[in-house]
Amino acid sequence: MPGVARQFVISSNAAAREPTNEECGIREVWKGNLEDEFDTIRQVVKHYPYVAMDTEFPGVVAKPIGEFVSNADFQYQLLRCNVDLLKIIQLGLSFFDENGKPAPGISTWQFNFEFNLTEDMYAQDSIDLLQNSGLQFNRHQDEGIDPVTFAELLMTSGVVILDEVRFLSFHSGYDFGYLIKLLTNQNLPAEESKFFEVLYLYFPVIYDVKYLMKSCKNLKGGLQEVSEQLELERIGPQHQAGSDSLLTGATFFRMRELYFEGNIDNEKYCGHLYGLGTQHVQNGNDSGASQSPPVGGAGQATALPPNSNSHNTATPTNADTAEGAASGDGNAVDDVHDSSNK
Repeated sequence: MPGVARQFVISSNAAAREPTNEECGIREVWKGNLEDEFDTIRQVVKHYPYVAMDTEFPGVVAKPIGEFVSNADFQYQLLRCNVDLLKIIQLGLSFFDENGKPAPGISTWQFNFEFNLTEDMYAQDSIDLLQNSGLQFNRHQDEGIDPVTFAELLMTSGVVILDEVRFLSFHSGYDFGYLIKLLTNQNLPAEESKFFEVLYLYFPVIYDVKYLMKSCKNLKGGLQEVSEQLELERIGPQHQAGSDSLLTGATFFRMRELYFEGNIDNEKYCGHLYGLGTQHVQNGNDSGASQSPPVGGAGQATALPPNSNSHNTATPTNADTAEGAASGDGNAVDDVHDSSNK
């Protein structure tokens, strides 16, 4: 795939140092350039409607308490209570055409949201990991994007709601959880079925690469491991949303070529999120297609903060590594994210 390969080559002039995100085709977006970048995205998505997505968020700080009808119910409530409590830090969107060719020049936008380490809740290990990966939390505090402003622009961008836009993700329950929270400006629905109804309103076509891997012999692990098995080279810093979204898109197209003969069976794979209720299928079954705007759950998630005496230094409730707790790869309670994946 020449288009994807092109995006993964860095010029020799940058060989002596780490290339900047801009040199990698990743545009940093803060509140000062947010509207201008959305003007560009509105044009790009018309010709590059495959949108690979990733988020960075501040870990896992709580677990739900109470009775659950199934393990699947518990997994959704775990996601729900953490997304409701926490704030998104970064969102990466990478744009490809139907053949896997990234948009020329800038193909990826990395949105940096408001986040204050003295006020907002987080897991310390997750923040340490993100700082080591190059996130500048002083800039997030001073120049970060207001979530409401971002949601208003996203709604009119041509990126969401439209059937012709296809979202590509990796183990993305938490990623879409944070996006739905942004777009609705409400807590997540109390019931998983309602979550999927809202999900399909905003994102009618989704391919979760981790879910596709169930039909790919010998592919295993997280995003980084899978991309290495597919002989793809990452560009940009790992554990940043822009680089992760770009690698997610490249991984999808390489898998489609090698394992699916260039064609994904929508009836079998579209609309599934790995680790969440597989009974909710995009193509007509319980998608709850909607005529009215979505509404968040009326009740608050019941959560048990692991360190109730410290508002902003809560640690994960499981044995995750910090890598697992920071990136958008939701799994089980002791594997909310694949610890090796991003």
